[in-house]
Amino acid sequence: MPFIIFDLEFNQDVSSLQNFDRKRSPYPFEIIQMGAIKLNLEFNTVDTFNRYVKPTFYTRINPFVTELTGITTEQLLTEEPFPKIYEAYTTFINESDSIFCAWGMSDITELFKNAEHHQLSHRFLPKRVINLQPYVSTHFNFSQKNLLRLQHAVELLHIPITYAFHNALHDAFYTAEIFKKVYNSSIQPKPYDPSHRAIRQKHQKRIIDIDKLLQQFEKIYARKITAEEQEMIKLAYKMGRTNQFLKDV
Repeated sequence: MPFIIFDLEFNQDVSSLQNFDRKRSPYPFEIIQMGAIKLNLEFNTVDTFNRYVKPTFYTRINPFVTELTGITTEQLLTEEPFPKIYEAYTTFINESDSIFCAWGMSDITELFKNAEHHQLSHRFLPKRVINLQPYVSTHFNFSQKNLLRLQHAVELLHIPITYAFHNALHDAFYTAEIFKKVYNSSIQPKPYDPSHRAIRQKHQKRIIDIDKLLQQFEKIYARKITAEEQEMIKLAYKMGRTNQFLKDV
């Protein structure tokens, strides 16, 4: 029962989308690098995986992604496309009772989505997962809603920073080191159903009741508000709702 500690890097460049049915997902996050560390039950590294992926859906790498990861369009042109890398990845995983472990659920979700986009089977992917991120918040007695960035967690746990972040293999390595530091019996894998889609609760649209707002000001000042004052009040109220003028005290 090995742990597959993994990380992904994605690309999304709306202007260069091609060969993709947008009914499935308007603008997919396309995997461009897959990195993983395989740990045995004693938390020893038994294998590693690091492959770059030739894009299929986008013709170029978004400049922001290049700035963040260092991955360029030209670099990926000689790589193999996702189906070939996916086949190699499932061979690397090998054991059916493996457990996925990642920093946040987005990488797990997008891995399954990318497989679906390429009409590839999920059956070789682990269906038990550990999202390490909230457990690290608990480790530091933070609320589980206070989710730390990977680099922040590495720094708090005094893990030596020997590699650059935002590289799939490097980030998988750091996630594995964090896992070793914080693991306890409360950290248990949970079943993952890739077909489950959380239903977002629709919230009733709310608008400003301008009449009541102005009536309140007329009540305060005990007089009618002029048209110019009405416009100033409405503008000030809308600007205040953006929170752009809040400051720390």
